Amino acid sequence: MLRPRVVITGMGVITPLGIGLESCWSALIAGRSGIRKIQSFHTSKFKTQIAGEVPEFEATNYIERKEARRMDRYAQFAVAGAGMAIEDAGLELTRVRRERAGVIVGSGIGGIHTFEDQARVLMERGPDRVSPLFVPMMIGNMAAGQIALTYGLCGPNTTVVTACASSNHAIGDAFRVIERGDADLIITGGTEASVTPLALAGFCAMKATSARNEEPEKASRPFDAQRDGFVMSEGCGILVVESLEHALDRGARIYAEIIGYGTSCDAYHITAPDPEGKGAALCMQAALKDAGLEPGDVDYINAHGTSTSLNDRVETLAIKKVFGPAAADLAISSTKSMTGHLLGAAGGLEGVVCSLVLQRGIIPPTVNYENPDPECDLDYVPNVSRKAEVGVCLSNGFGFGGHNATLVFQRYGGE
Repeated sequence: MLRPRVVITGMGVITPLGIGLESCWSALIAGRSGIRKIQSFHTSKFKTQIAGEVPEFEATNYIERKEARRMDRYAQFAVAGAGMAIEDAGLELTRVRRERAGVIVGSGIGGIHTFEDQARVLMERGPDRVSPLFVPMMIGNMAAGQIALTYGLCGPNTTVVTACASSNHAIGDAFRVIERGDADLIITGGTEASVTPLALAGFCAMKATSARNEEPEKASRPFDAQRDGFVMSEGCGILVVESLEHALDRGARIYAEIIGYGTSCDAYHITAPDPEGKGAALCMQAALKDAGLEPGDVDYINAHGTSTSLNDRVETLAIKKVFGPAAADLAISSTKSMTGHLLGAAGGLEGVVCSLVLQRGIIPPTVNYENPDPECDLDYVPNVSRKAEVGVCLSNGFGFGGHNATLVFQRYGGE
């Protein structure tokens, strides 16, 4: 029995590069950075003082004021992004079988704005003043719950929490749910709003973030020899994925097709990747096997590419292990060089990027690639976007705990 084909028909993004597909895409292909000095809180005591914030986001532009006040910022992003994706997909929800339409969204951290706010209330004003909405605003599954509540979607509804691989896993799980016939349509992707004092302090304590505070736009520099850490960002990348049959029945425009999904675990360390790239290689191999592809069939990889010393070296090594001689012919780029690292939302945004690469034939660059690293010696599409006919691309997501997820996207070529 042939498994149902799964396609992407709608997308919505909220990013440091702008809100909406076109503003984000135009910035990416122009090689612009969205990293700036943090404006939402004072950072004079922090080693890292930069991030990818979305200062122009106003929740009430997308959500009724009363409902917006009941959501943490990460859930507001998710609901707003889902609305954009639904509109982009041309979905008429009154004509959708609600019990066959679900939500699978990833978030690495969840409602940390609410957590920090209510912790202050507890310490300064006592337990009786903690909000009754504290828990339902803070918990990590509420973004998926709020999307379903807002749009009346009664099908499968889950949340994936695998750190920075969360939304790669979410998209892959949505793919599987539709493949096995449990839903016709899933709203999927990821959301994150963790540019907060506590989260930043935690990453600074790990010495994981860039301290290039005087040159924010140059701070995220994946695969460059002078990289000194990742840059935290916030936002969401939300996709509408459907069975091909469902999409064709309603006359939907199709961006791309999802054809493979692989997962693995390093089982090595709570934060560091396996130095031999075993888990990352296993993940990519599993995704290629699931898609029925050979290494030479892949044209482009949107790399995890965080701008940390270990990740970029290990990802490069893993790509070489999987692709062998074909690795030299691959175009590879890290759009985190411009967006920063959206943590649990990264794979959602990067799934959107892969879909647009396939549809529009332009590969965004890895900016700030100025100093070649002998251990990172592949084609990272340095500094300038590239026109290319891309038929198949991979999106990698690797997270703390050793979680790995790879997605395979293909240009849609008809029935």
